[in-house]
Amino acid sequence: MPNPNAIVAHVVRIDPPLDRPSSDERGFSIQLDNERTVRLDPADRASNGRARVLDGLRELRKPVYLEIDPATSVITRLLIPYVTRVQGIRPVDTGVLSIELERSHARHLLRASVPDASEIERALRDSLKSSTPIAVTETDAHEIIDARPFPIGPGQLPPIPRPHVPPFDPWTMEWVRYWLWRIFCWRCWPWRWFRCISMARAQQVFDSMSATSCAPLTVSPPCIPFMYPDDGCWARASEMCRLMIAMGLNPKKVWIQGILHAVTKNNPACFVGWNWHVAPTLCVRGKRFWQTLEMVIDPSLFTTPVSQAQWKGAQGDPNATLTATSASIFMLFGMSTDPAYTQTNIDLATYRMYLLNRSLGPDGPPPYANCP
Repeated sequence: MPNPNAIVAHVVRIDPPLDRPSSDERGFSIQLDNERTVRLDPADRASNGRARVLDGLRELRKPVYLEIDPATSVITRLLIPYVTRVQGIRPVDTGVLSIELERSHARHLLRASVPDASEIERALRDSLKSSTPIAVTETDAHEIIDARPFPIGPGQLPPIPRPHVPPFDPWTMEWVRYWLWRIFCWRCWPWRWFRCISMARAQQVFDSMSATSCAPLTVSPPCIPFMYPDDGCWARASEMCRLMIAMGLNPKKVWIQGILHAVTKNNPACFVGWNWHVAPTLCVRGKRFWQTLEMVIDPSLFTTPVSQAQWKGAQGDPNATLTATSASIFMLFGMSTDPAYTQTNIDLATYRMYLLNRSLGPDGPPPYANCP
């Protein structure tokens, strides 16, 4: 049976408010929408930070997973669940299932050794079959420990076309526009060369993007959570494109699909596993007069602009496929857009909370010194 001391609920109120210092030795009191009140232990150094996570989730109207000491109602564990739909389930090893979730490029695992694994699997398969939302909670290592149907309010989870890797179709409008642009550029390549930026300018742009990175224990908006590379790349790419356009540049995006494994100092395990990833690209002048390169700007993996071949090579799957799109494509699956950057801001705020919650954990904030 599910953990009787685990709660998945929305935060209604935090008392005292975060902008008012507390003189109560009992610490913060958290009122949940299931009419239950729980507490943060004032003796816990992470208490103030966890109150910020809870308040951030309250503002975003997103639920929280809490494990509670039944005797004292003190929060002993805080995790941020995905409220999403399941899009795929497949075995990857003996007793291990890989769970694909909508609006997530991370690799989520369900191990048979987890308590209530059979009930969790049943809930996940029900969501896959019926396309209904589910709250999926996992550890910081992306191992699922809880899954339960979760009602949502209007507009909290918009309908999303069922994700799939789009096959190459030269007659789709996106590909028609892409090839017409290539033909146009070929006819006037000298002018295109001058319109592309220099490598020095590309490095300046990269440094400007990298400078927006969140400090992991403050995560002050509008910072970009590059130090939480596990998930949310589409929002990071969208925000970088917005900033580049404001700088007078003409970015595009490149998407990669495969069984990806990227080394990073910003995860306690020193790597992240992805099913796909995305980053902006910029046209950069090569060393020869006629040469141009689409260079990838990805501060979550690099410290400098890199070629698409280098970017692909760093993600561990030589059979992965690349897809180029315009900057306006927010999610490749369904070719959705976000012209007002509304969903971009929501997703960035969500992954700031993931970064802050990880930084408050036993491993502390990234980068991690144990990683090569």
